[in-house]
Formats: sequence, C-alpha cells, structure tokens
Amino acid sequence: MKCSICKNKVNETFLKKIIGTYIKDKKGKRLPICSKCQTKFNNDKEKMIAEIK
Repeated sequence: MKCSICKNKVNETFLKKIIGTYIKDKKGKRLPICSKCQTKFNNDKEKMIAEIK
C-alpha cells in the first residue's frame, strides 16, 4: 500500500494494519497516509487533502 501524498510504501504491523491513518476525500474514498506525512502536516485533514490534489 502506498501513501497518497508522497507515494512511499506505508509500513504495516504483523496484523496488516497500517502505521499511519486513512482520510476520506470529498467523494468518500479512503486514502492511506503514512506517519511521516501525518507529522509533516500536523494531522490537519484539510492540508493533507489539498496536498493530494
């Protein structure tokens, strides 16, 4: 699975849960975000969505 912002691989735990988060865009699609991008944008959903487009 790849991060929607930086296109790097999102790390997973042994139970296949991602180390990061999912955000939903305006269409309702779930997009994975890595933990590095989360800290880069200070967990601000609006900034992360703006960076994807």
